[in-house]
Amino acid sequence: MTSPAITATTKPGLELTIRGVILGVLITVLFTAANVYLGLKVGLTFASSIPAAVISMAVLRWFKGVTIQENNIVQTVASSAGALSSIIFVLPGLVMVGWWKGFPFWMSFGICAIGGVLGVMYSIPLRRALVTQSTLPYPEGVAAAEVLKVGSGTREGAAEGAKGLWVIVGGSIGSALFAAVVATKVFAGELGAYFRFNNGSATGLGLQLSLALMGAGHLMGIAVGMAMLVGLVIAWGVCVPFLTHLYPAAGPAADVAVHIWKTQVRFIGAGAIGSAAIWTLGKLAAPVWTGLMSAMAAARVRSAGEGASLPRTEQDMPIAIVGLISLLSLLPMAWLTYSFLQGGALAGLMVPLIIAALVYVVVAGFMVSAVCGYMAGLIGSSNSPVSGMAILAVLGAALLLAAVAKIEHWPISDSQALVAFALFITAVLLAVAVVANDNLQDLKTGQLVDATPWAQQVGLIFGVIAGAIVIPPILDLLNNAYGFAGGVNAMGSSAHTLPAPQATLISTLAKGVISGDVRWDLLGIGALVGLAVVAVDELLRKFTRFSMPPLGVGIAIYLPSSAILATVFGAVIGWIYDNWVKGSPSGEAARRLGVLLASGFIVGEGLFSVLLAIPIVITGNGDILAIVGDGFANTGLVLGGAAFAVTVIGLYIWTRSMARGVNAAAATE
Repeated sequence: MTSPAITATTKPGLELTIRGVILGVLITVLFTAANVYLGLKVGLTFASSIPAAVISMAVLRWFKGVTIQENNIVQTVASSAGALSSIIFVLPGLVMVGWWKGFPFWMSFGICAIGGVLGVMYSIPLRRALVTQSTLPYPEGVAAAEVLKVGSGTREGAAEGAKGLWVIVGGSIGSALFAAVVATKVFAGELGAYFRFNNGSATGLGLQLSLALMGAGHLMGIAVGMAMLVGLVIAWGVCVPFLTHLYPAAGPAADVAVHIWKTQVRFIGAGAIGSAAIWTLGKLAAPVWTGLMSAMAAARVRSAGEGASLPRTEQDMPIAIVGLISLLSLLPMAWLTYSFLQGGALAGLMVPLIIAALVYVVVAGFMVSAVCGYMAGLIGSSNSPVSGMAILAVLGAALLLAAVAKIEHWPISDSQALVAFALFITAVLLAVAVVANDNLQDLKTGQLVDATPWAQQVGLIFGVIAGAIVIPPILDLLNNAYGFAGGVNAMGSSAHTLPAPQATLISTLAKGVISGDVRWDLLGIGALVGLAVVAVDELLRKFTRFSMPPLGVGIAIYLPSSAILATVFGAVIGWIYDNWVKGSPSGEAARRLGVLLASGFIVGEGLFSVLLAIPIVITGNGDILAIVGDGFANTGLVLGGAAFAVTVIGLYIWTRSMARGVNAAAATE
């Protein structure tokens, strides 16, 4: 029997199709929901291009005339929407500071859509300089292209694509079922141990039994996992014991240790994240400037009338259309800013603030597009420190507000309005940054599979709009069901709140800068820690084959230990699995399927949590699935820990067996 995928071709043909766009949008709903949940839980998102490509090949293989370029459009649409979900690094801050009670659809949609479309437009003139004429490795873009080539060119590839879909589904089902049993309280959701020393200090660690966090660790890799382990040691092995000894308090060890971490150690983590991100951006200044100059030169060639002679694989969206769309995007941006300010404490500064916001988004937006595009090419879009861009953006927005108020001699006493407007501008700018960060990665994939750039760029716009439609209602649902750290949900409960760590950090910095009460001492200590880690990382990279990504260390200090420890375990288990399958006849296929299993872990738990939010909101009961009481807690710890280990080990063994079956399946087709 001939495999349907054998009809797929790498020759030019069908590319930007209605079925491809629709499939990409449907995949968007799944991965964007999962990414929003993961980002609110642990402050990280995952690249969806590879699992989207596998799903596309598995579905479209049954249609006639499918090309590798059409499959590429599907992953392009899905990955751009998935990237936009990183807006949750800022947008929940408007709820945390009390400016919003929920997420008004049109305002939230406008922030996502305007910033996303500008991110697409800004990345177009950078494509030739940072992609086709660049030696940047683009690790995720190259990996996605290899997956597309394997799946579209051979029987083995077709078989692997079919097996890959089953692995994603199997991982998703396993993750969702485990999360469902945790929701019944038959399995504990977290293990933990806290204790005191003889000198009165306290510390400890927690471990979330979350397959989504395990999957995130696998995708991040062993280097980031080890960096996070170092961050855990710094936070809970040094800072928490020292500070609990310095500021002794009565009470259970867990309460004392967690209180010190929340009120002091997290600021050290924030400082480490900030200094590491700024260092990374500083290193990129010269390459980004060179890339910008090359992009301008390429644009001049096109404007001189030589663009028509370019081959199909070098034809971008015409620069005149790029400029027109960028200009037209400023009109809804102005209206959005007007609507945000109307009736508030800053209404008297309406005109200068609208002008300042537009100028800031246009100028800073193009710069962050170049920076993020270069970083995506260098280290991959998933590892690119866009959180550092958000930190710089919110600081810049706060300074911009202060400057406008001073120029206008405007006495402003409502700091909440200032903080909210700073977060609003930062959210738009972050949407620009994360979309540009992902787009150039997708365009690299397109270059390697002979795609038409303008078709991909249109697909990117479809993906952005789809993501902008999906994100606000998901955020609203999760806010109503769970709420965010430091606050309560719409039902007045603080139980089961989502940490939303990046949004908490950004809003805390905005409030601290504007009110003047930020803990600069702790931030300064953290900045020194970050610079020390940077120095260690530079030495490791220079003299060894190892590295210690500084942002991984900072994030591990800043995030709860229970989330970080699960992520570290995921990185270690992923590394063990990769080494286990290495060298076997199906080793490369097994490694790729392992990535898909990890993606399934995230998708399953994320979708379950989003769906569970619906009955929670309807009934007002956060423990709607619970079937046992608190008296079952100790038994739940044993059952949960054992079931977690069995589930993880069993699914990885099953995944390897699926890889062994790739060649056999191909031979029978």
